Amino acid sequence: MSKSALKISFLLCLLCIFVVTLTESQKYKPTWESIDSRPIPEWYDDAKIGMFITWGVYSVPSMSSEWFWWFWKGQPQSYIVDFMKKYYPPKWTYADFAKDFRAEFYNPKKWRDIIVSSGAKYIVFTSKHSDGYSLYPTNVTYQWNSRDVGAKRDLIGDLQVALKGSGVRFGLYHAMIEWFNPIWLADQRNNLTTQHYVKDYIFPQLREIINTYKPDMLWNDAGWLAPSWYWNATVFLAWLYNESPVKDYILTNDRWGSDCFCKHGGVWTCSDRFHPGHVMPHKWVNAMTIDKGSWGYRRNADLRDFYTIEELLKEVIYTISFGGNILINVGPTSWGTLAPIYEERFGQLGSWLKVNGEAIYKTTPWIHQNDTLSNRVWYTASKKDKSTIYSLLLDWPVDNEVTLGALKDIPVSNVTLLGSEAVMKFSQESVGLRVVFPYLNIRQMPCLWAWSLKISLQ
Repeated sequence: MSKSALKISFLLCLLCIFVVTLTESQKYKPTWESIDSRPIPEWYDDAKIGMFITWGVYSVPSMSSEWFWWFWKGQPQSYIVDFMKKYYPPKWTYADFAKDFRAEFYNPKKWRDIIVSSGAKYIVFTSKHSDGYSLYPTNVTYQWNSRDVGAKRDLIGDLQVALKGSGVRFGLYHAMIEWFNPIWLADQRNNLTTQHYVKDYIFPQLREIINTYKPDMLWNDAGWLAPSWYWNATVFLAWLYNESPVKDYILTNDRWGSDCFCKHGGVWTCSDRFHPGHVMPHKWVNAMTIDKGSWGYRRNADLRDFYTIEELLKEVIYTISFGGNILINVGPTSWGTLAPIYEERFGQLGSWLKVNGEAIYKTTPWIHQNDTLSNRVWYTASKKDKSTIYSLLLDWPVDNEVTLGALKDIPVSNVTLLGSEAVMKFSQESVGLRVVFPYLNIRQMPCLWAWSLKISLQ
């Protein structure tokens, strides 16, 4: 073979290697079929419990909700319009609130301690809501972020640094629609035939937060007024999964356009406060708020607006038993603290999880989610040990005994009460497994709300 032929053969081999390498690196194509084939990272299913943090300029007026601006100027609600007329000058604008978003008492280390002690294994922190204000020093917009007005600091980066080494994974929330962004409004007027807002604004911002903070999760939102093709969702996700610095471990959700909910993307959110009432064929999450009326902080909230610990634990147990994760929201104040009601509730949740976490983390749905005799008893199963299940009781049983109908005719070798060394007596009866609890005084109780039985199957 001539030297020229050898040279050509060598170059062809190099070209083949390059093509194969490129093909392998571009594992996910910009199609929903390909994007949807990416598995949910295992860390997420094991984590079960996360904390959502909804924070922004809307915490300055701190009434109604994080949608304050929209309900003042976009779709005016009389109680907000009247509030502004009564307490603010006639020419006051939403942007005028930003200077008071000072976060002067923001202590990321204290937030870290609250997060860690809550038992949450990951957080989702607002990078930007639909008012467009960014909680980090973005280079995409000017004068409307926490570097240029308000706190004058990188609120996201400071918390991320504080959480390093804590074992808590770091996620970011990003809203695509900005209610009054002129570029978005122009695309709307053009019936979405133009995509200037996506290409010149949203894509640069998404890439910026991914490249800067390298989050474990991207909670995308506010894309429902346009289909996914307008948002170029599959193009961005193909870049995220193939080329980005977080391609190997990041998790996303299903909020990539009006055609995506409960259908396309990563974990299914379907809607806020979602619960299907049955085991789903795909990983899902219940994103909910301790304040039943708002995600953002509200000064005008009443005590009855907040979940009690009993109500919160019912929601946690109900969600986990059906295979979901639960993302529990807190709305911080404009001065940078978590209101005592949130600190108390998350502290109670953490103390409960210290005792009962074995029945929550790294579990999977059992063959029964709810007991057949009691609708206040729920089940999970250990991922690691197929012979171990957990029965979670929302109430301490009357007369210190309970009959578990779901365990009827199922051989059981042992029953223990998580957090207690007390001996549990049990026997198979005609209608189910009868479990007799020991008589415990309040000081002997492993926890104060909701109790977990660890049941070993033969």
